[in-house]
Amino acid sequence: MAVLWLDEISAGDLETVGGKGASLGELTGAGLPVPPGFVVTAGTYRSFIEGAGIDDELFESVDIDANDSSALADAADRAQELIIETPFPDELREEILAAYHDVGTDGEAFVAVRSSATAEDLPDASFAGQQETFLNVTEDQLLNRVRECWASLFTQRAIYYRQEQGFDHATVNIAVVVQQMVDAEKSGVMFTSHPSTGDPTMIIEAAWGLGEAVVSGAVSPDNYVVPRDEGVTDVTVAEKKVMHLKDPETGKTVERDVPDDKRNARVVSDEEIDQLVELGERVENHYDEPQDVEWAMVDGEVFMLQSRPITTIDEAAEDDVDSTAAPRTAAGVTDGSGSVKADQASVDSESENGGSGEILVDGLGSSPGIVSGPAKIVKKLDDLAKVSDGDIIVTEMTMPDMVPAMKRASGIITDEGGMTSHAAIVSRELGVPAIVGTTNATTVLEDGQAVTLDGEKGAVLEGTEVEPEDETEPVEEVRPQSPVKPMTATEVKVNVSIPEAAERAAATGADGVGLLRTEHMILSLNQTPEKFIEENSADAYITELLEGIRSVADEFYPRPVRVRTLDAPTDEFRQLEGGEDEPKEHNPMLGYRGIRRSIDRTEVFGHELEAFRRLYDLGYDNVEIMFPLVNDAEDVYRAKQRMIEAGIDPDKRKWGVMIETPASALCVEEMAATGIDFASFGTNDLTQYTLAVDRNNEHVADRFDELHPGVLRLIGDVIETCREHDVDTSICGQAGSKPDMVQFLVNEGVSSISANIDAVRDVQHEVKRVEQKLLLESVR
Repeated sequence: MAVLWLDEISAGDLETVGGKGASLGELTGAGLPVPPGFVVTAGTYRSFIEGAGIDDELFESVDIDANDSSALADAADRAQELIIETPFPDELREEILAAYHDVGTDGEAFVAVRSSATAEDLPDASFAGQQETFLNVTEDQLLNRVRECWASLFTQRAIYYRQEQGFDHATVNIAVVVQQMVDAEKSGVMFTSHPSTGDPTMIIEAAWGLGEAVVSGAVSPDNYVVPRDEGVTDVTVAEKKVMHLKDPETGKTVERDVPDDKRNARVVSDEEIDQLVELGERVENHYDEPQDVEWAMVDGEVFMLQSRPITTIDEAAEDDVDSTAAPRTAAGVTDGSGSVKADQASVDSESENGGSGEILVDGLGSSPGIVSGPAKIVKKLDDLAKVSDGDIIVTEMTMPDMVPAMKRASGIITDEGGMTSHAAIVSRELGVPAIVGTTNATTVLEDGQAVTLDGEKGAVLEGTEVEPEDETEPVEEVRPQSPVKPMTATEVKVNVSIPEAAERAAATGADGVGLLRTEHMILSLNQTPEKFIEENSADAYITELLEGIRSVADEFYPRPVRVRTLDAPTDEFRQLEGGEDEPKEHNPMLGYRGIRRSIDRTEVFGHELEAFRRLYDLGYDNVEIMFPLVNDAEDVYRAKQRMIEAGIDPDKRKWGVMIETPASALCVEEMAATGIDFASFGTNDLTQYTLAVDRNNEHVADRFDELHPGVLRLIGDVIETCREHDVDTSICGQAGSKPDMVQFLVNEGVSSISANIDAVRDVQHEVKRVEQKLLLESVR
């Protein structure tokens, strides 16, 4: 049998269904509330690779030195390619799809597809975050997702981790759990005992929507401390900025901003905590050891999504549980009703290091220990190279690719995340002191600054020589200063014309790059793309684009960089070597440019997209693709198809279009249905095409007006339509730097405004002024 149902599985089936599958089967058999589903067994994976004859090559390809980053990358690429490109046998395809149809009761089912390795959730190794999980999967995606789960056994981080843990690649198999989705209203993680000390205190973390945001560290969750037989003693209500949920129209899992009324609201009530505690006690009693439980709630009903043993409890600390203080965060501790009360004393009066240094940052103590060292600010993956033994990594949130550097570090500090984020789990497993959820460590701390990290109390203090204080002497509360730049709900980004300007652009404090033009990289070659490829090679052309985009993405990481694909008119190409073959056009601005050229010249466009694909493989997940001069959904579908052909999954990457013509503005609803993530106004062209005015024509240039009522109506209608379809809107034309346009856009609800480098500061202040005015008007 290729599949086994959860109610057929018990804990003894680990080698058949993997750690996750065995746990879910055991929980199902114990009568606990587990969503129905089945497991594609580990033996099925083994039969798949052996039947296709790829097993020998697969294991030979990963027999490398995992500390050689180049060899590791090549090995991972080859191993995953072998699995993903091998077709499913017909009999196996039919059996999996038949089981899928039995999961759903109301038409097409949405399922979660989760990897379940046979070496996973073990007492001495959690393998946290090593393999893939896919949410809201439907029939047409299912088989590909199963194969991608198999392939995720050979990502760089998984290969590296197994070698470090001493596991033979050929002995580790992988099963895949296919389970009915819980469309969660709220979700999170529960430790049935303290994850570092074993103290019999339950710790519950909760956020809105699906739990992936909590586990990935994308959101700082609420934190509830529940000592046994005492009820809730401490409630920390965090500011929950984002949530993951199922898009009701597309069924895809999307990230959305948390509504204002929920952002700082308590997620679970005392009654719901009682439900979770009861569930936690049942699970712990069943396994007779502390558990790490993923849970979800919908319509007041609690579901268990996963349970595994806590792998990080310090055995010495278990014998001295009275010394354990409750974890805390900078958001403050509440009295259970949701009202925040001051909690500085809980850090200062209890801190064993005394706290004689200034408290610079505080957060959630997620991995105990006190260490001192220089802070190293990591904003992009390349920054990891500067982390030496004994340094303290300070980053927005950690990712699995950071694990080698985390092993070198003496401590970890993150802006985001909770007790179950990647940073917290891996830090505890490595025995590295860590603080997560500080909200602002990367902006408050300076690169190279000497600090002391208390991973139990959640405090970062200035200096490295901190002497114990007299406990009778109160310590004056010192809070870190807020960043100088204004913080606005409407993001303010910057336009970048050439990669060489990236450093100056990043210094503006912009929220990202709203427009990076690729044509300037290409035009600087002094050859048309075809001529450059002819005289050099396609790979050289791809490399030119890759390095240009990469230099900007490095400067801004992890802030997004929106890159516009080639958009130069034929008259500019005609000036280059090889330009004699360019069409001669009476009005190039209305001619062969933008997406119409890209779709027509598929080979060159393919090379351009290949540069993006390689950037994604290198870890630049902050790069977004933007297609210029689209007119309608047909243009967008054709561009999307080219992305797919280039190996870029549109569901996994941020991409969108420019709104530069009246046609695109009027057809934006149809374009939203193609799956775009954003629509960005190019007001220079939109104004010219709407008003029939050439701004370079001296006879009519005075009629060029981005604030013309016709232009503003088109922009306003697009913003309204996009808001209805959860598509972000932005502006990257010069008009975004004008105060009157800023006022209009903020009032209409635009997502972001991108300005020229020298205008970013002014736009930030104007946006803040307009937002404050709107806020005041709403409460008067």
